[in-house]
Amino acid sequence: MAAPKQAPKARVVLQQCDSAKLEVQPQTSDQSGQFVEVKRGMIVFICLFNGAAEETLHKMVNKIMNVKLCECKGEQLMSVLDLPGDILIIPQACLGGRLQGKAMQYHSLVAKSEGLQLYNKFVKLCENAMQQNVESEEAGTVVKHGTYGNRQVLKVESNGPFTHIIDFYSEN
Repeated sequence: MAAPKQAPKARVVLQQCDSAKLEVQPQTSDQSGQFVEVKRGMIVFICLFNGAAEETLHKMVNKIMNVKLCECKGEQLMSVLDLPGDILIIPQACLGGRLQGKAMQYHSLVAKSEGLQLYNKFVKLCENAMQQNVESEEAGTVVKHGTYGNRQVLKVESNGPFTHIIDFYSEN
């Protein structure tokens, strides 16, 4: 008999991009909208589930930074660190939705306050990994991020729908 499937602790969607622009603060009557932008690299959509912990974040950052998904000249795949490329991190709770009848439910998501702490830690870990990489540091690559818990507008320029989903469990 097969063991019951374990629920993921986190899910990311990785999308290669030529450039991306994310509105992190919408325009108001007395203030223009605020944006973050990245050049060639990767967009990381992140969703955190119940049971996510700091150890989960370390595993995620290691895999995200080192997975060979970025196209390079000669069509060789490289990691975002080897490219080197920028990273745009976008919190995406909708990745944790489950269809229940005709409606989506999000009962398996981490609590909002805990999610915010974990998200901020994840961003810091990505920034640290980028800063510790010599090629990335010399190329001036950046890690930019969206705001947790807010609706945001994203514009992406990509050389194709090159998108991957990775679930993170306690053991991976």
